[in-house]
Amino acid sequence: MSDLAEADPAGSAAAEPAASLLRDRSGSHRVTNIELFFDLVYVFAVTQLSHYLLGHSTVPGALQAGLLLVMIWLVWSYTTWVTNWLDPERMAVRLLLVLLMLISLAMSASLPRAFEDLGLWVGVGYAVQQIGRSVFMVIALRGHALRANFERVLAWCVVSGALAVGGGFAHGSARYLLWLLAVGVDLAGGAVGFATPGLGRSRTSDWTIEGGHFAERCQAFILIALGESIVIIGAALTGESVTASSVTAFVVAFVGAVALWWLYFDQSAEAAAEKIARSDDPGRLGRSAYHLIHPVMVAGIIVCAAADQKVLSYPGRTATTAAAWMILGGPALFLAGHAAFKLVVWRFVSWPRLAGIALLALLALAAGAIPALALAACAAVVVTAVAASDRLPGLPRPAG
Repeated sequence: MSDLAEADPAGSAAAEPAASLLRDRSGSHRVTNIELFFDLVYVFAVTQLSHYLLGHSTVPGALQAGLLLVMIWLVWSYTTWVTNWLDPERMAVRLLLVLLMLISLAMSASLPRAFEDLGLWVGVGYAVQQIGRSVFMVIALRGHALRANFERVLAWCVVSGALAVGGGFAHGSARYLLWLLAVGVDLAGGAVGFATPGLGRSRTSDWTIEGGHFAERCQAFILIALGESIVIIGAALTGESVTASSVTAFVVAFVGAVALWWLYFDQSAEAAAEKIARSDDPGRLGRSAYHLIHPVMVAGIIVCAAADQKVLSYPGRTATTAAAWMILGGPALFLAGHAAFKLVVWRFVSWPRLAGIALLALLALAAGAIPALALAACAAVVVTAVAASDRLPGLPRPAG
């Protein structure tokens, strides 16, 4: 996410403190324990978002949940870009991550009332993380070539942070609009190389990330989201009464979750990690395939988790309009995101994924006439069939 032409730490005495915080770029990066520990906060955040969607099963509620997901994704993703260059084993970097964890935890705890009385907590949490992380980099990288880019990032984050805090003070649609502008600024910043008057702009070819590490971090977030589905599914059989319909719903939900995992991890995940690791322009793939497209798949998984909760609670009932949209919309959103991912990384259209989306749309015609469990079973069959189609001969296969 940065203008990251690597500098020689031995070039000057002034560069030594900055270089001491950077990872050793002589080999591939490994994901550190502190990074995995940092991710635990976002397990809670994903849970909060799926519960928010369950409690606000309307179009405005879905839009609000989507906006909150983007805010959560951006604070996580910006940190992931930073830890791709910084060494999380250094004490200063480790303390930065712990502080960001604390703020993220408070922000995540406030999500259920983000559009009520705790909006300021969410807005301030977003602003402090985006601005504070950039300030850390500007101070820590004095005398280093990376500093100029983080000065640009900081300029953009000051704007987005001000909008986020303003949204926290605002109410109603004004809060939604200001937060939408805040995330728009952060997304647009990366798209235009954080172009800043007097500081210039960066190119993706300058974003010298270690692609394999970045891909692995985003894969971890997919697993975080899938973990929420597993928790919901497992909790379904802890109730007092276990019936044939509840067991069937349990199996259907589990099959659906496995199918989503299979779609992403069976072939694409490892091949994409190899592709970005070998790319001459890893920053381009990091921005498009991971930074921008992965939250679409995460959104699909969160919607699927909310749908699982509805089906597992009342498997025999006919699906309400909201439940039907979740049951069918979650897998469709994931398939659309993964189709876009394959298109960006390998430059081919995944026709089975597009066919799956079309079949899910057709199932919507029967949503009001069959039980929610039957509709979920049909959706699970569609996703499983798409996953199985990846093994068919004659179709293009991902290559590293």
